[in-house]
Amino acid sequence: MTERKIAVIGLGYVGLPVAVSYGRAGYPCIGFDIDTSRIQELAKGYDRTEEVEDGDVLHDSLTYSCDVDDLKQADFFIVTVPTPIDNARRPDMSAVLAASRTVANVLKKGDIVVYESTVYPGATEEDCVPVLEEISGLKCGTDFSVGYSPERINPGDKEHRFETILKVVSGYDDATLDIVARTYEAVVTAGVHRAPNIKTAEAAKVIENSQRDLNIAFVNELAQIFERVGIDTHDVLEAAGTKWNFLRFTPGLVGGHCIGVDPYYLTHKAEQLGHHPQVILAGRRVNDRMGQHIAMQVVKMLMKRGRTDEPRVTIFGLTFKENVPDLRNSKVVDIISELTEMGITVQVTDPWADKNEAMKEYGVTLLDEADVQPADVVVFAVSHQKFTDQGWPLIQNHLKDKVGFVVDIKACLDRKNVPDNIELWRL
Repeated sequence: MTERKIAVIGLGYVGLPVAVSYGRAGYPCIGFDIDTSRIQELAKGYDRTEEVEDGDVLHDSLTYSCDVDDLKQADFFIVTVPTPIDNARRPDMSAVLAASRTVANVLKKGDIVVYESTVYPGATEEDCVPVLEEISGLKCGTDFSVGYSPERINPGDKEHRFETILKVVSGYDDATLDIVARTYEAVVTAGVHRAPNIKTAEAAKVIENSQRDLNIAFVNELAQIFERVGIDTHDVLEAAGTKWNFLRFTPGLVGGHCIGVDPYYLTHKAEQLGHHPQVILAGRRVNDRMGQHIAMQVVKMLMKRGRTDEPRVTIFGLTFKENVPDLRNSKVVDIISELTEMGITVQVTDPWADKNEAMKEYGVTLLDEADVQPADVVVFAVSHQKFTDQGWPLIQNHLKDKVGFVVDIKACLDRKNVPDNIELWRL
């Protein structure tokens, strides 16, 4: 393979592992980000996302930059910027289009631009290519080319890494596909799957997470049904799971930047084409309401105890999943908002989350665990190992007189050894 000079645009949870992988393998690579503080940290060998160990951030062939001129050295651009949704749950393509404009300013003949960001089918060719062409003055398919290779990074997962996850690749034409495939094969030990076209690869990404979203919505709805029946959801799932083809999903909050977001990219495209998706949006409605459902359980507990004088609730965990600092689209915030609107004092502690980011993004004040006051109800929202290792003693120490109610969203507390004077509720 002719050695390509790589540039990774966006150095978050997805981009940094990609850039580091090429740097580790000795390929010339530029890691680019518009966040100057991020670049300064990486240049010192520190990764705030903790996806890459500090000792693996720096490599001789890998440079970090926020200077667009440095991108002129590259001929293979990998775009890994966020694709969130706006307040109306519509795709927000602003970061991808901004990254396209950045690349377009340095684009030259023979270059290839590969998008990894989650988008709806058609976005690369219909939305991004026109930006690249207009600003660069070049023609796609003649002067430069594009590809799409959906990211599959799972934050906090030390087993399934960029190099060990089969990579789906696609290209504008056969020649581009071959180059894209071989460029990724150089570092992805799991190999690649060549999709027949870009739209297929884009669609594959959004349905991966839409499928998971729907399966979780199903068990979330089951949890609400079984609560009324008076049986434990996890007992039911354990029994059903003895069948060889039963799919194992558990109820919970569906946040983060993938499962709770990607389905809206697919439904957006469907509605543009005149099809109103029923099943996908139904699943989204179920999952989006789980925070409200859990908050109502907390209120019922407070009413059951008869606490009307300044009730206090402590929530353990704010990040969207365990053992990561990622606060994007945290659904724990929904519980906080519901309880606060009802006049309930809410305390939140999370050893992984950044206090400044929590305040900036959600207006939530994060407390150190030592500063948390005893509460009437403890909500075990995120199963960080630091919490689960302490188990029931941690909970008891944060309840008033070691008496009260506990909401175990992730069902990670030992149900067989619930301390006296504590009532447990879980999904």
